Amino acid sequence: MLEAHTVAEVRDAEAPLLASLPSGGLMQRAVSGLVSHAVRRVDRVYGARIVVLAGSGDNGGDALWAGARLAARGARVHALAPGRTHPEGTAALLAAGGRLHRTGPVDPPAPEGMGADAAADLLDSADLVLDGLLGIGGRGELREPYARLTTLAPARRTVAVDVPSGVDADTGAVAEGAVRAAGTVTFGTYKRGLLVGPGAVHAGRVELVDIGLTLPEPDLRALQDVDVARLLPVPVAADSKYSRGVLGLVGGSDRYPGAAVLAVGGALRGGAGYLRVVAEAGAADYVRRAHPESVLTVIEAGDAEAMLGVGRVQAWAIGPGLVPDEATRRLVDALLEQTESGLLVDAGALDALASAVAARPAVLRDRAGAVVLTPHEGEFIRLTGTALGWDQAGTSERLRADRLGTVRQAARDLGAVVLLKGNRTIIAAPSGEALVNLTGTPWLGTAGSGDVLTGLAGSLLAAGLPAPQAAAVGAFLHGRAGERGPVPLAAADLPALLPGVVEDLLASVEG
Repeated sequence: MLEAHTVAEVRDAEAPLLASLPSGGLMQRAVSGLVSHAVRRVDRVYGARIVVLAGSGDNGGDALWAGARLAARGARVHALAPGRTHPEGTAALLAAGGRLHRTGPVDPPAPEGMGADAAADLLDSADLVLDGLLGIGGRGELREPYARLTTLAPARRTVAVDVPSGVDADTGAVAEGAVRAAGTVTFGTYKRGLLVGPGAVHAGRVELVDIGLTLPEPDLRALQDVDVARLLPVPVAADSKYSRGVLGLVGGSDRYPGAAVLAVGGALRGGAGYLRVVAEAGAADYVRRAHPESVLTVIEAGDAEAMLGVGRVQAWAIGPGLVPDEATRRLVDALLEQTESGLLVDAGALDALASAVAARPAVLRDRAGAVVLTPHEGEFIRLTGTALGWDQAGTSERLRADRLGTVRQAARDLGAVVLLKGNRTIIAAPSGEALVNLTGTPWLGTAGSGDVLTGLAGSLLAAGLPAPQAAAVGAFLHGRAGERGPVPLAAADLPALLPGVVEDLLASVEG
């Protein structure tokens, strides 16, 4: 499982190593990994044009030392420094034949200085740029003369050292002009800001270099292939359709009948052995034609008694295709108050749930079965505004500043697992447990994609996975299916892609 930690935890873990190792020993561990990555990035080291963006701290020292090692192997290395630089790293670079250029506000430039136009030309012609301007301690807006260099770094040829300059290592918040990197080489552990929020986009592909840190329990986790394979509900010889879990799926309406079809498609491939679908007549006809293996109960809008009369289920999922009205409110209230099974709430049912929480703040905490909420950002803002009284404009700003922290707070305050959809879907539990999903593609940003996820995660919940894991495994599989899909991708493509994803994951563990 991939693990991420806070800056404070990293600093605490570094302290005993810095005290016990020879001076510069810990930095050289980081530099070795950075150089290995750089060598793989360029066609050949000898003659390669490499530019180091060197800040004043240890991050700049890492980059300068890496530049020195590459220069010693024949690369043409230039360092651009907006201020003072790491003394030992600078000396090593110059001794290896590299060159240092000051880019601070010197007009005219000092003898060793370089103006903005010349710096831009140097960066444009570089085969590789190492961004060592700001490290994990960087916060807030970028100031000159740093901002001038960050905007000039070519994204496709830039590798960030530990964290891209301008990205908050704890929150993933991004300052204007922050470096966009093709990849990031990070040291000791993953930093939260490389995995969540806009920081994940700026980081590119992240590679971890082990430098021997002893770290506490992680602040954030991400499931990997082997984790998901081991969590997947796999039937054994003695299993039946009932022992594998029964999901009750409530969705579809005359306005949105297709949402129920998509949710059923995801549910049938999520591990549960039996699917009871509760839908209005029009949507039920669509489901019946598309998925004859589902067991249908047709209800009038808002008929909670008929919904609850379908028989025993291990978990419920409600929302895809429902209209946020009083009829939906009756269904949601019935599931909250008259059932004890796990419950996943999405789409049109989220507004009804928010109203229920506003009226009875402890309704989710008092419920025997866990509740999973799966909003996209707009739904999350409405949900927290209605249920918790959060200011909607303020919540939007909070999400930009600290997406993980905001979702965690909502999960604690609501007493439910919250899965916030997005480029990096975040799953947070009331306990503080948090997971981020690293699979997916922007092509999943299409109508109906979330309905498939609802059915899939609900089925995993019914099959016996704990609520946070059901949500996280569902997001992982959903994202991996999207990665395999055609381009452009339609939501209806996803259910047929899921069996291949599951088959490959199970085969990887068996092999």
